[in-house]
Amino acid sequence: MAVTPVSAALAPSVADWREGTRAAAQLLVALGTAGEDYPGACVASVEEHGPYIVLTRGVALVHAQTGAATREGLAVLRLDTPVEFGHPTNDPVDVLLAFSSGGDHLTMIRAVAAGLSTGLADRLREAGDAAEAERLLAEVVTGE
Repeated sequence: MAVTPVSAALAPSVADWREGTRAAAQLLVALGTAGEDYPGACVASVEEHGPYIVLTRGVALVHAQTGAATREGLAVLRLDTPVEFGHPTNDPVDVLLAFSSGGDHLTMIRAVAAGLSTGLADRLREAGDAAEAERLLAEVVTGE
């Protein structure tokens, strides 16, 4: 069974939701699980469909469908200063979870949803450093 790569970054702030979305998706590019066009596609998806990626209070699930090949990966950008996506009830966002799926995005969405239902967002907010946040993400993708 292949190990799903994970990445995390802790940032004091970003200019706006677009920069945060690009930065979260860029973590997947750095992992090699998404192509260089992925961050722009993630921003374009929100511009086209609105802030549907803001799933719950303070949490966005950054993703996009692209024609380019991707493989499974999960990343988080945690912000000290939250950003507004324009969601009527779940703004502002300080946890940007980004994923690439390699085709079966529902499996990754289920894993992330299961993690969120057991307090993943709060654990990521409390993580002392990027390494701890990466450990938390690894637990999500392995189901531990």
